[in-house]
Amino acid sequence: MSMGVQVWLMLVVLVLGTTCEAQLSSTFYDNTCPTALSTIRTIIRKAVSKERRMAASLIRLHFHDCFVHGCDASILLDNSSDFKSEKTAGPNVNSVRGFNVIDQAKTEVEKKCPGVVSCADILAIAARDASFSVGGPSWTVKLGRRDSVSAYKDIANSDLPSFRDNLQVLISRFDTKGLSPRDMVALSGSHTLGQAQCFTFRDRIYNNNSNNIDVGFATKRQGTCPLASSPSNDEKLAPLDLVTPNSFDNNYFKNLIQKKGLLPSDQVLYNGGSTDNVVLEYSKNPTTFKSDFASAMIKMGDIEPLLGSAGIVRKICSAIN
Repeated sequence: MSMGVQVWLMLVVLVLGTTCEAQLSSTFYDNTCPTALSTIRTIIRKAVSKERRMAASLIRLHFHDCFVHGCDASILLDNSSDFKSEKTAGPNVNSVRGFNVIDQAKTEVEKKCPGVVSCADILAIAARDASFSVGGPSWTVKLGRRDSVSAYKDIANSDLPSFRDNLQVLISRFDTKGLSPRDMVALSGSHTLGQAQCFTFRDRIYNNNSNNIDVGFATKRQGTCPLASSPSNDEKLAPLDLVTPNSFDNNYFKNLIQKKGLLPSDQVLYNGGSTDNVVLEYSKNPTTFKSDFASAMIKMGDIEPLLGSAGIVRKICSAIN
């Protein structure tokens, strides 16, 4: 064999090795489990129809998964002898929900295609279907993630955004995950849905020295969130979007302009800082917001997925096989 042919063969091997590298793909299950997406969609629609708040919970569940060691379904794991569950981390405990819906979707998919569809992909699909079911955008979900064999409670405590974070801290947290400030504002727009517990916004509504909160709004929220802290008071809920808490729209951004953001981390997006212009844009153009939200969700779903032979496909989402 001539030297020229040997070099050519080596180049072919290198090219094939590069192009065959595992990647996420929207058609990943077309042959191995063609009914996966429709099966999951049915479960999500039923769950959201039964409880509209579940849409927000499922979107948040995917977000809290991806921000901790990538989109690998580690958030779904219960405690084991080898690791502590992320469910017990500060930002998640008694807060993150929707696990039962993901379990239902996994059970139904397993009946049709055992051991094929990962819990991480179910989370990504569920978030998309939840958004669409309450009037939000849909998008093409890239698939092929595999599931983690561990949970990462410490990373959950350190990496997940907090309701107390100021703007620069939020920008830094998202930048670390490859998300821009614009992505951050778009993703924060998911707070057009869902509710927050009293302890997360108590300081904001009772801080009389604050000039970034509408007085009438603060007074109204005080009616459902007592000043005195107690387990029962701390868990009292208020809608993140006072106007249309069960519909995916751009009222969240209009609220911010009126100084009616519920969480401190909401209002910092419009408080004289670098993201004010994005909030203004989204408040005026819901189509742009929905398009950017979909793009940001796709981008978020790309955070450090386990691909190819990495990780596993868990048979149940709460435990290692």
